[in-house]
Order: sequence, then C-alpha cells, then structure tokens
Amino acid sequence: MILAIVAIVVGLVLLVWSADRFVDGAVGVAQFFGMSTFLIGMLVVGFGTSAPEMVVSVLSALNDTPQLALGNAYGSNIANIALILGTTALIAPVIVKKQAVKRDIPILIATTVLTIVLVKDGNVSLFDGVVLLLAFVAITVFNISMELRDKRKRKNEAAESEPAEKVSIVKAFAWLLVGLALLIASSRMLVWGAVYMAQALGVSDLLIGLTIVAVGTSLPELASSIAAARRGENDLAVGNVIGSNIFNTLVVVGIAAVITPIKAMDAEVLSRDLPIMSALTLLLFFICIPFKKKNGKRVSGFGRIGGAFFLSLYIAYLVLLGIQSV
Repeated sequence: MILAIVAIVVGLVLLVWSADRFVDGAVGVAQFFGMSTFLIGMLVVGFGTSAPEMVVSVLSALNDTPQLALGNAYGSNIANIALILGTTALIAPVIVKKQAVKRDIPILIATTVLTIVLVKDGNVSLFDGVVLLLAFVAITVFNISMELRDKRKRKNEAAESEPAEKVSIVKAFAWLLVGLALLIASSRMLVWGAVYMAQALGVSDLLIGLTIVAVGTSLPELASSIAAARRGENDLAVGNVIGSNIFNTLVVVGIAAVITPIKAMDAEVLSRDLPIMSALTLLLFFICIPFKKKNGKRVSGFGRIGGAFFLSLYIAYLVLLGIQSV
C-alpha cells in the first residue's frame, strides 16, 4: 500500500512537471522552425501522446486480439474530446482559430466518415487497414504543405513586429523528448498505484476499468493540454486533441488491421462507441463555429459552460458503459 501511495504521489508530480517541459519543448521547436503551434500540437504533441494507444494496438494485434485496438482507439477519441477538452475549458477558455474550424476539424470529420464506411460491415480487413494508413500519410503531407504555404505569411508578420525570443533547438528537442517519455512513464506509474489502491480497498474491477484505467490512457493528452491552456497556448491544446484523434482513428486501427485483420467486431463498437465518437466530433465542430465578437473579431471556441457540458457527456458515457456491462 505504501509503495502504491508513493507511486501515485511521484507519478502525479512527474506528470505535471513533464507536461510543462513537454509544452516548453513543443513551443520552442515551433518557434525555431517558424511553424504554427497548432501544427506542432497536431503532429508532435498529438501523435506523440498517442504512443500508449499505439503500443496497445501493436501488442493486441500480435496477441490475436485486434479488437482491443478498436476499443482503445475509439474510447480514447471519446475521452480526448469530452474529457480532455472539457477539463481544459474549465481551466482556460478553449479558443480555436479559423484554420481549425475551416480545415482541421473537417479533416477529422472526414476521417470519421471514412472509418464508418470501412467498418460498417463489421470487419476491418487488410485492405481497410492499408486505406486508413494511406489516408494518414495523405493528411500529414497535406498539413505540412499548407504549413509551408502559410510560413512566409507568418514570417512577414513577424518581421513587422518585435522578434520573438527563440529557444535553443537542442534544448527544445531535449525537453520535447524527455517530457514525452516522462509523461508516458508517470501516467503508467500513477495508474498502477491507483489500481493497486482501489483493489486493496475492495473497489470492483469494472469500476476501476471505467474510471482509473479509462482516464489513465488519456493522461498524457490531458496533462499536456492543461499545461498548454495554462500557458495560453490554446492552439497546442486543440491541435493535440485533433492530431491524437486522427492518429488513433487511422494509424492505431490501421496498423492493428494490417497485422491481424479484424473480423466480426463487437456489436457495441458499431452501435455505441463509433456513433458516440462521431457525434462528439460533429459537436466539436458546431460548438467551435464563430458566434461572438471580441475586439472586433469573431472568436471560435468555448468556455467553462461548454467544458462542463463535454464533461457531463463523458460521465454519461461512463455510466452507459457501466449499465451495459452489468
């Protein structure tokens, strides 16, 4: 029990500290290369924090249980939007730039539609897996090309303003890699300690799975998004969620299907998890449509009310899982 308490305390401290360093590194890399923090959030933070889901996907496929990858990917996507953005909005308003509303969230919606089309027959074949992976490559290339197109514009704008202080690229990359490694390690440590204590106190495995484990797999995304919001890097927080969801939907499921094609997937995935994931993705788009003016400009995003709404939806999802599991 003492070891579990130590693991929880040390894991929590490391999680908070590494999240701050991870965000520092990501912002530093963005500044050095003249890239937007949104793209860094999407490609580096979003994909990097999905490493646990990636590991689970590969291991489950190798162990001939690829359906675990589906549940892990879609469940993480639900948590990313409802839990992570909901919690982030309670700390600081989630401000979404026009680019995300006009381009990036629609891309996420398109990947969701592609997923529905491919898995509606209850299978994810080798062909489906290849299509998902190719779609991921196409989206990545598209985003990088758009970033290069916009880079000159940002350089011109930066030239007219005061030059931003740049962090050493070596230091930025070091914090990025160390922060990511410690994010994943500290989240595993925190989850292990919490599960051990819960079992010692007689908490049911079901409740542990629906709460500690479910939230634990999203701790890296949660910690990095909260750290980014606290520092005013809203683009990083939103890019994190969008990038992570695209990665989970296309790569996590795609690799699992390429290694071991998924046949006769659980009915709950089609009737519950995929529809809920799709509904939350659409809700994120509609809630981010510009609705008011701030300093003469229309602002996209949501604040504490929207955050509380997303959190309530996540709690409702956990309750649904609990009811259906009894």
